[in-house]
Amino acid sequence: MTRSATAAHPDNAAPSPEAKVTPMMEQYLELKNAHADCMLFYRMGDFYELFFKDAEDAARTLGITLTKRGKHLGEDIPMCGVPVERSDDYLMRLIAAGYRVAVCEQIEDPAEAKKRGGKSVVKRDVVRLVTPGTLTEEALLEPKRANNLVAVSRLFSGEEEARYGLAWIDVSTGGFGVVELGEGSLGAEIARLDPAEVVAAEAVANDEVLRDAAMGCGATISPVGRDLAEGPGAERRLAEHFGVSTLEGFGTFSRAEIGAAALAVSYVERMWRGTRPPLSAPVRAARGSTVEIDAATRANLELTRTLSGERKGSLLATIDRTVTAAGGRLLADWLAGPLTDPKAIEGRLDAVTRIAEDLLFRRRLRDALSAAPDLSRALTRIAVGRCGPRDLAGIRDGLAAARAVAGFVREDEPAAIRRAADALSAVDAVVEQSLAGALADDLPLKLSDGGFIRLGFDGTLDEQRQLRDESRRVIADMQARYAELAGARTLRIKHTNFLGYFVEVPAEKGEELRRPPLSATFIHRQTLQGAMRFSTADLSDLEARIAAAGQRSLAIEQKIFAELAGLVMTHEAAIRAASDALAALDVAASLAELAVERRWVRPQIDSSLAFDIRGGRHPVVEAAVAAAGETFVANDADLSPPQNLESGRIWLITGPNMAGKSTFLRQNALIAILAQMGSYVPATSAHIGVVDRLFSRVGAADDLARGRSTFMVEMVETAAILNQATPCSLVILDEIGRGTATFDGLSIAWAAIEHLHEVNRCRSLFATHFHELTQLTKRLPRLHNVTVRVTEWNGDVVFLHEVVPGAADRSYGVQVAKLAGLPSAVVERARIILAELEAAERGASVETLIDDLPLFAARPAASPTAGAPHPALEALDAIDPDELTPRAAQDALYRLKQLLR
Repeated sequence: MTRSATAAHPDNAAPSPEAKVTPMMEQYLELKNAHADCMLFYRMGDFYELFFKDAEDAARTLGITLTKRGKHLGEDIPMCGVPVERSDDYLMRLIAAGYRVAVCEQIEDPAEAKKRGGKSVVKRDVVRLVTPGTLTEEALLEPKRANNLVAVSRLFSGEEEARYGLAWIDVSTGGFGVVELGEGSLGAEIARLDPAEVVAAEAVANDEVLRDAAMGCGATISPVGRDLAEGPGAERRLAEHFGVSTLEGFGTFSRAEIGAAALAVSYVERMWRGTRPPLSAPVRAARGSTVEIDAATRANLELTRTLSGERKGSLLATIDRTVTAAGGRLLADWLAGPLTDPKAIEGRLDAVTRIAEDLLFRRRLRDALSAAPDLSRALTRIAVGRCGPRDLAGIRDGLAAARAVAGFVREDEPAAIRRAADALSAVDAVVEQSLAGALADDLPLKLSDGGFIRLGFDGTLDEQRQLRDESRRVIADMQARYAELAGARTLRIKHTNFLGYFVEVPAEKGEELRRPPLSATFIHRQTLQGAMRFSTADLSDLEARIAAAGQRSLAIEQKIFAELAGLVMTHEAAIRAASDALAALDVAASLAELAVERRWVRPQIDSSLAFDIRGGRHPVVEAAVAAAGETFVANDADLSPPQNLESGRIWLITGPNMAGKSTFLRQNALIAILAQMGSYVPATSAHIGVVDRLFSRVGAADDLARGRSTFMVEMVETAAILNQATPCSLVILDEIGRGTATFDGLSIAWAAIEHLHEVNRCRSLFATHFHELTQLTKRLPRLHNVTVRVTEWNGDVVFLHEVVPGAADRSYGVQVAKLAGLPSAVVERARIILAELEAAERGASVETLIDDLPLFAARPAASPTAGAPHPALEALDAIDPDELTPRAAQDALYRLKQLLR
């Protein structure tokens, strides 16, 4: 959620006319009141200063000193400040902490304020509102992570469910996409986009699904007023931004999509105080074009970050071999949204195969790509005027890399590589040549530093520089002349920002310079302990000429810079296309490098329901195991439809904790994701029919903030799976029902398996410790028992990590507890209790129970006697479950069965 920062003034309003307020504080309060939900960075010379509660919050968040400056209404004014030179570092920390920042700059020269006389204050105004989703500064962005701003609109149509429009913009690169979807898909789509900030009207921002999804991504939620979020002018506002009269040239969009897109654009323009960022035309994402993966599944599988929130240890960090920032962002995008079109997937795999099979081509390609800076982000900073010389150099070097890559791509390459090469060749060579000819080799960070235009590029500039740069020789000559005139070999010409250039001599010599005839040349300025300082008419004149030459040379450089930036922007579309092509080649080369390095194989992808993995391995765990010098145990998984059946298998997996069940579950989900994103996979072979939705319920966590227990979270996630999974989906479930009483949990797991088998009919992996469930394979033809092999040695369990057909007859929980370090007395007592409980249970026949219970029915049976309660219902109502022993419960069940006959 957005954190507000308000001034410590009553109601954050301007003071009464009777209150004594300085002109500067009056200006500050006026600006602060206009941006009450932001911290105000108030420019004071070389610092941004913060006052009142802003100062207290900033000092605490940034770990800087809190001081005070004057009084307001009789109270000390808390104050802290940050240097303008280092403001990006502090902004990044405040934004990460959830604050919004209004940047207030001086918009007039202080000399102009002085001309107005009295206590005139330099004019200031807020030039920009800094929020997580509207950043462009390189220092504030993660190079390999997209910085998406997501805008959400909602429409109701009659009795139908609400339809949502989603628009996402990465302001730093200009990317722009839209999609319309239902409430059931809202959370999954936001999780895929992983936004930094979510914008919506206040009513929509309070939508529980939206808030859950945003919180899961760590995104800031920014509610906005109706002027931005609603109104019939949405299409007009959007068209005006792109300078067109109609959106028809961009494609066909729904009302919800147009509303979200207009909201996104209007919000960015407001944050940028009317500046229009350079955005690509909105692209409508086809529904179902990517695998739908909800936020819980992404978290469970640790796709882009671990459960602790770190990138290290995630699947993305494990597979990332990209050498460019744009490639890293595109890889994350591919991983977040695996494709569902087999033809498109095969196109990506063709490119990976070509690069993987040719070592020389792969090395040349990656070497050339590694020299490419971040073209798209540099281009955006140039377009909005927040750039420096190094951004132009980034364009120059990126285009040079593009030319190098295009030069060794053959005509017979796979289509994806050929398309990329064509885009790289489409940029006019004059852009790179002009930048290369104009820019110096060693470039400053800021435009105001000067010195970024190459010597010899502009004759007038060279002349001004010569006058400026030869000042050392001129001053040295002048110093020698003055030393001879004064008869003082220790005379020196020095410079300070306060005095400018001056002559300094020892104090005893200075007295001579103050007397005629030397006093006619040397004008006394300052007396120090042991030294005196003087100025001369020639020295003052030289200083003025040097300063003027510096200013003129900087003005010439800035003019040349503006011309070069204009040249770049005239080729913006081609440069952005080249940037996208470099990123796509980087991802393909990265996946090829990974495949060769890890000995992964190309998967077979089609539209069937096949899911046949041979020798599958968990990519993250295998990497960790290999780093420790050990070998990962590979396993097969076959969820393809059995012969003569049309739906995929469900594997029921039993075995002890620590044996590797969860690893096996996750690795098959990750292999499916890798395959459909266009990557080779960690297996000896893989045949995968396209998965449309992927669900994973693995691990345990509570949600105390919303009053949900671990079991409640488990049930909510399980409900989402059972309500949404289709025959083309892949479902991964681990230990369903373990968070409640044994019979409750067993019943839930039992019913869930039947539902998956009879209703969802999807390919599933279902791990459990309820061994009673293994008997269901006698009734459910697509359910198959597999177990993780273990063996016992001297009373201890040895994990073999092999998944084989069959069912476990025990969970080895006591042995695992012993390995965990439980006191030996507790372990021995547990063994005794376990033996007694198992002996008591031997009388109950699970097989009999399986035979007696009717199979799951998708629709409830009709009542036996309309209008009168069934005898079985009356008997059931008379039972008190809390008073039943296991044996009594079984007897009651037999009685109910008799009544139903």
